[in-house]
Formats: sequence, C-alpha cells, structure tokens
Amino acid sequence: MIESDTSGDYKKLKGTICPAADFNADGDAKVLRKAMKGFGTDEDAIIEVVTQRSNDQRQDIIKAYKSHYGRDLMADLKSEISGPLAKVILGLMMPPAFYDAKQLKKAMAGAGTDESALIEILATRNNQEIQAINAAYNEAYHKSLEDALSSDTSGHFKRILVSLALGNRNEGGEDFAKAKADAQVVAETLKLSDVSGDDSTSLETRFLSILCTQSYPQLRRVFQEFVKMTNHDVAHAINKRMSGDVRDAFLAIVRSVKNKQAFFADKLYKSMKGGAGTDDQTLIRIIVSRSETDLLNIRREFWDLYDKSLHHMIEKDTSGDYRKALLAVCGGED
Repeated sequence: MIESDTSGDYKKLKGTICPAADFNADGDAKVLRKAMKGFGTDEDAIIEVVTQRSNDQRQDIIKAYKSHYGRDLMADLKSEISGPLAKVILGLMMPPAFYDAKQLKKAMAGAGTDESALIEILATRNNQEIQAINAAYNEAYHKSLEDALSSDTSGHFKRILVSLALGNRNEGGEDFAKAKADAQVVAETLKLSDVSGDDSTSLETRFLSILCTQSYPQLRRVFQEFVKMTNHDVAHAINKRMSGDVRDAFLAIVRSVKNKQAFFADKLYKSMKGGAGTDDQTLIRIIVSRSETDLLNIRREFWDLYDKSLHHMIEKDTSGDYRKALLAVCGGED
C-alpha cells in the first residue's frame, strides 16, 4: 500500500504481519484444537499460530477447523482464553471491517460514549474501508452505522461523524485554486468571528464542509495555503476556537492528513504513559487494526517521536501472555 505523506512524497506502508509462507490451514486447525483440548490451554501455541498468519489465512483456518471438528473456532477460543489476551486473539481472528464495526458498537454501548474511539476509527479510514465497515455493521447489528451514530451523538459532533461515516471523501488530486479559495474562506471566517464575537457555528460548518469531504492531498494544500495567509497552523486555529469533541474530531482529521502513522504512534504512547494504568482498549485496538496496514511505519514514527521503541514500551507496560501476543504482533525491537 502506498500513501502520500505531508510533503507530497510517497511512502510505502507496511504492516508487521504478512501472509505466512507454506501456509496449511488444516495443519493450523489441528494445532489450535490440540492447544484447547483436555485440561489446560496451550496459550503459546495459540499465540504462535494466530499472530503469524494474515487475516485471510485466519479466515481459512476458521473454515478448516469447522470442517474437521464441526466446531466454531471463535467460540472455542472464547471459552479457553480470557481478559486482554482474548481481546487480542479474537480481534485478530475477525475480518478487519467487522473488527472496526465491533469497536464502533462498543464505543456507543452502555451509558457513556467513547468519543475518542469513534473519532479515531472514522477519521482515519479511507472510503473503501468505511464502506466495508458500514456493510459489516449492518450485517452484525441489523442497524445502519449512520442511525447508530445519530442516536448516540448530537450537534456538530454528530454531523462530523455522520459525514465521515458516509465514506464519500473526494479521492481526486490537488486543485491549487480551490485550495487557495478554501483557505481564504476559513481565514476570513476566523477573522469575522474575531470581530463580531460570534459563536463558532459558521466556523465549524466551514471546517466540516472542507475537512470531511476533500481528499488528503487537497487538504494538505489547503493547510499550506492557510499558513501562508495567516502565519498559523490550521491545528492552532482549531485549538483556539473550538472545544470538546468537535475540536478533537477536527484535530484528528488534521493530524491524520498530515501524518496518519504519527497520529497512531501518539495514541499508542498515551495509552501506556501516565499513572492511570494502561488503556488496554486503545492499545489493543490500534495494534490489531493496523497490524497488516502500517504498524511497521507506526513503529518508526513512535521511535522518531519518543526516542524509544514501541516494543520496549509494550514490554514494560504489559505482562504475561497478553504481553507475548502484543509483542508478537508488534514485531521486533527498533
């Protein structure tokens, strides 16, 4: 997979998990059955198989397991392993779109909403991924993602999420004249709200119509033009004028446009740093969902940003089989 970076250069995206060579679904199904049969569970064998196969290969193992033993592999795994290890292993066993759909559902379940998880997923997936998530959400929960978001959020925040959940971002190249005009509109709206002291509603609407619909290359160009006109970074303007979930959603889009892998590296770092203990949910969600997409790139950004390896930080912050599974997915020490 290739993605254009901030400077317009292109960088090759690489996950830490690739398809295993000499793959044998039947053999893997046997190993997993043996690991779960009788007394005790061989967690090492489960970690070894699941973390060293691609998602497509894992789907083949599920089928082979069913045809050999007439049993549901996911159900067997659920009954044999628990806690954060189960979240890693079961997450890896799900097709990516279903995994994302489940994380979105979880973020909206119960009394509170995990806004940060909703923002992270919807602000970083491309159109194709968003459309696949919509289909998976419908299939798994018999409700559209748009309806779920609409009933769980409100105001501008709801409008941003619903717009992102359409998976309708322009995928064209750069239009210099349009970028200049858009940067001008945002700069002028900022100036007007300064003078009149108006609320930021029109500002938020402007940002929404630009940030949620235009292609990444186009947005980079808008950001560059904005800096030229105002001497300020667009993130600075958002931080100064907005607050709460709306600000967080717009900032996530901006950071994702500038450098998506650095955005994830920062979230991983924050999930493990600080006295409140590890935010396992965020740590697992990012490690699992990016494992075949760009986790290797995220590891490099992590090193550049924090001068320590992701591997080392996971090692220090987690323990037991959970740590083993995360490190197996994370790959080597940088």
